[in-house]
Amino acid sequence: MRTAYHVQLEALNSILGEMCELAGAAMARATQALLQADLAVAEEVITDNDRMSELSARAEEQAFALLALQAPVAGDLRGIVSGFQIVADVDRMGALALHVAKIARRRHPAKALPEEVNGYFAEMGRLAVKLAHNAREVLNTQDPEAAVRLQEDDDAMDDLHRHLFTVLMDREWSHGVAAAVDVTLLGRFYERFADHAVLIGRRVVFQATGQTPEQYQEVS
Repeated sequence: MRTAYHVQLEALNSILGEMCELAGAAMARATQALLQADLAVAEEVITDNDRMSELSARAEEQAFALLALQAPVAGDLRGIVSGFQIVADVDRMGALALHVAKIARRRHPAKALPEEVNGYFAEMGRLAVKLAHNAREVLNTQDPEAAVRLQEDDDAMDDLHRHLFTVLMDREWSHGVAAAVDVTLLGRFYERFADHAVLIGRRVVFQATGQTPEQYQEVS
């Protein structure tokens, strides 16, 4: 019975890992669409979101099957509950990439971003893709040390997000309210994408050890 449980939990984490990779790929293309005002790429991101929905439904079915068929005890239940939470986190990452693509589409043929913030968003896009990839890795390996390290890239994302506000608040800003709103929203989308990747890491630590990341680091 426990062997069957672990096999099914690994299958669930594999689906969740694939969703992370899809979210990262979507954010990479959404960032490309944003920086280059590429309507075709933005449309691809929006259309391809159906695959994320399919995987999300499969992951939920797998989690419910574990709950219904494997009579989970306390430690097993921890893994299943974390699985449900991770489904929601990765879903949200996919939705945030979708929001970026939709802003790029809405502003086409113009670029949504003023030139002076392009570098910020190029780097935020790179960090988002890296976080999604690393989230997939920790789901597959269940390595709590690697899961904790996701926080480092999130800290870098937070720094970029804060710096964006210094640009927006500068009295030299000359791009108007609409551009400021777009930059504010887009910065928030990238920041939240990173936050959800970190939450996945936190949940993996709990799955693997039964501890919060803070508790795990205290005893490590």
